[in-house]
Amino acid sequence: MPELPEVETVRRDIHDLIVGQVVCDVLLGRLRSVRRYAEPQQFIEELVGSVVTGTGRIGKYLLIHLGSGADLVVHLRMSGQLLWSESADEPLRKHTHIRIRFAGGRELRFVDPRTFGEMFVDRSGGTALAHLGPDALTDVPTPGDLAARLRNRRGPVKAVLLDQHVVAGVGSIYADEICFRSAIRPSRPVGSLRSVDIRRLHASLKEVLGEAVAARGSTLGDGQYVGADGRPGTFALSHRVHARKGQPCPVCGTFISSGTVGQRSAYWCMRCQK
Repeated sequence: MPELPEVETVRRDIHDLIVGQVVCDVLLGRLRSVRRYAEPQQFIEELVGSVVTGTGRIGKYLLIHLGSGADLVVHLRMSGQLLWSESADEPLRKHTHIRIRFAGGRELRFVDPRTFGEMFVDRSGGTALAHLGPDALTDVPTPGDLAARLRNRRGPVKAVLLDQHVVAGVGSIYADEICFRSAIRPSRPVGSLRSVDIRRLHASLKEVLGEAVAARGSTLGDGQYVGADGRPGTFALSHRVHARKGQPCPVCGTFISSGTVGQRSAYWCMRCQK
């Protein structure tokens, strides 16, 4: 958490608020959030005076396009939040590490309790994210494209879906849900998938991610994920297997099973998924 739908929700929340705005100041708290910089002042200097020209996303990475041609890259990782504040006088949430200030004192605030997330300015033309596979929602348009990404891969289906080199953006929550809707057990070897399985997997990939974006992502019981406006996502109410161990399958009534797949927790229905 957050995964592709959550990051896309944040992107949509901030797009109209920041495009066309000029960065007036940057305030840093804990420097781990800008750990790529030996001198944190460099991060500030790269942003102050920049005009925001657009926003984008690749997988779980949020991109804020700057007039210089560079991108401010935001990776929320496990606990990061990007929150919009209409005034610099609004109380700071605990663990606020970066404040990007625009005209009128409005701020984009990076909050990250576990400090795994980060921001950095990428002037390389995108090579900093070249290790990522195509975006799972927008750049895998056909089952054939997915089949090509899976070809010669080894390991269980869930582990391969989580490999950001294969497709970018799917995390543990959505991998469970995609496997369930595909009727594919997450532990099944990816090499055993037939053409019909890949077609179902592709359709479920698009369906689950699309529905999750429409629902503003999944806010779990800890309430940690929220959009930039502070609103939670509601897709967790539609989870069919993830974190539902011992509850009845919504299709057949069999109790949901759980275990470990590729060193990650996984949830599935023993009857519906093969």
